[in-house]
Amino acid sequence: MYHNKLNFVNNRLKTAGLSMLFCVLCSSQVFSQYTQKSGTDSDTPLHLLKPQYKIPYGVPEKESIVAVLDRVYTYLNNTTPPQLLDVETNKPVKPKDVKKHSSVAFKQGDFRLVSYEWGVTYAGMLLAGQTTGDEKYTEYTTDRMEFLSELYPQMVAMEKKNQDYKHPMKSVLHPDALDDAGAMCAAMIKTKNGGFKADLDPMINNFIKYISEGQYRLQDGTLARNRPMKNSLWLDDLFMGVPALAQMGKYSGDNKYFDDAIKQVLQFSKRMFNEEKNLYMHAWIEGMEEHPQFHWGRANGWAIMTLVELLEVLPENHKGRTEVLSYLQKHIKGLAHYQSPDGLWHQLLDRNDSFLETSATAIFTYAIARSINRGYVDAKVYGPVVSLAWNAISTKVNDKGQVEGTCVGTGMGFDPAFYYYRPVNVYAAHGYGPVLLAGAEMIDLLKKNHPKMNDSAVMYYSHPINTDAPIFKEK
Repeated sequence: MYHNKLNFVNNRLKTAGLSMLFCVLCSSQVFSQYTQKSGTDSDTPLHLLKPQYKIPYGVPEKESIVAVLDRVYTYLNNTTPPQLLDVETNKPVKPKDVKKHSSVAFKQGDFRLVSYEWGVTYAGMLLAGQTTGDEKYTEYTTDRMEFLSELYPQMVAMEKKNQDYKHPMKSVLHPDALDDAGAMCAAMIKTKNGGFKADLDPMINNFIKYISEGQYRLQDGTLARNRPMKNSLWLDDLFMGVPALAQMGKYSGDNKYFDDAIKQVLQFSKRMFNEEKNLYMHAWIEGMEEHPQFHWGRANGWAIMTLVELLEVLPENHKGRTEVLSYLQKHIKGLAHYQSPDGLWHQLLDRNDSFLETSATAIFTYAIARSINRGYVDAKVYGPVVSLAWNAISTKVNDKGQVEGTCVGTGMGFDPAFYYYRPVNVYAAHGYGPVLLAGAEMIDLLKKNHPKMNDSAVMYYSHPINTDAPIFKEK
């Protein structure tokens, strides 16, 4: 069958006098395919005509990925300055001189320097630095971590003198939700593990104390909130708590943090994982007889990111690892099923009439690519999924480096309109870290695998393919 098909192609190329054109097309860039504006079944290989994809289709190239990451970096580096100002005079203040000023604030940028979204962004910059070898990404994070490490003890000292002292580090000194603590804590530990010398431990210890001892929990120890209703589980809180616990387990050598992290994953999943769809519901309220299932994209992103982040540091023989891995594999299978033909995922994953959303797509791309790179799932099956997704993401980063199509912050709801009509905005901070993580992990994926176009489709191979033929057999 293969020989007949290949001979069919070659004969028709010769018939049409297109042999030279065929050779040129075989060596052209990855998105180029043989095209023929007119022709019949008898003189044209119609199956090689180029489809009218809405996004670029093919194997991503490292250079194009780096170009996207560079745009994001340049935008963020210019719009998130690590600088302190006197509130009254608007003049710059050095951290060591804070005591000379009655109130201080961060110089206003497009995004906040101490938020869970920016914890993800710091981690994304670190990973981009690792996979590209370009230190500018790493320095984005270390410059701001050094700034915060200098500022923290000054703020502690000022509050001892005046507890009403106004400053921009309130959520760091006094975390009041997992959003304040988890992602920033995990990013700080990753920064320290990368060789950073400045003292982040006071902030790390303060954050982890809040997660372990300060955050409200159900009677069985599951991280919970009392909004919008008493004893609410937000799927988002898996990510806001577990990666920090996991990182602290490795950083401190104390297995109690690993144990708590696994407990959270299993107890959330028991309540919120839909075994039929292999997706998580967004919200669960203790005492409700029925639990409305809205499979919000980004919340599922936080969940799958939690699983890969936990497995990254969890010892191979630790109790519960097998169960965590099983949930990850099932979740990836479910997500792949709901990917749109345009590469993105929908705001509500199982509702194709909800809008396509960027931040969830970027998180899924990172987590699935990481899972392939770690051997949790098969590159042959899921490599094309993340290639399609990354190509879609690349169209959502504009010339300024802004990420388009990201849903703004979202609470929990029990009706579809709540999710369908959430605004999207380039200043929704949730998209930037995931795009950096996704691009960085895709670069690593391309290093470890051998993707190739074959018969117009993206295929992932475990060994080099030494042919430029548009159709070939694997040897």
